[in-house]
Amino acid sequence: MTAARIRGDGDRERRRDRDARDDAGRYVDEEEYEEVSAAEAAREGLRQIVGLTGKDPLGITSIQPTDDGWLVGVEVVEDHRIPASTDLLGLYEVELDMTGSLLGYRRSRRYQRGKGD
Repeated sequence: MTAARIRGDGDRERRRDRDARDDAGRYVDEEEYEEVSAAEAAREGLRQIVGLTGKDPLGITSIQPTDDGWLVGVEVVEDHRIPASTDLLGLYEVELDMTGSLLGYRRSRRYQRGKGD
């Protein structure tokens, strides 16, 4: 990477070659992102669903790696009822990339508590 002084910039330098790459073939200004672990992805998936839906979470039901990151299953209370055994629950699938950023989500199931498969 070559640097050249620009008039009026004092001690600042600028890059001449914006497409410069390092020895590993990455762009010089490309940031390194840390991949999240399965546990971190599960917690992030739960946090994202709570933030997006505003529903009360029950827990994480599944987590599996994908080519692009993680697929996290999160169970939430869709509708509180009396008695609690008649609550409506929802199962959401949250898709995260390798860094834990949200790619998408969807509700895959809605059912009454205690009436599983």
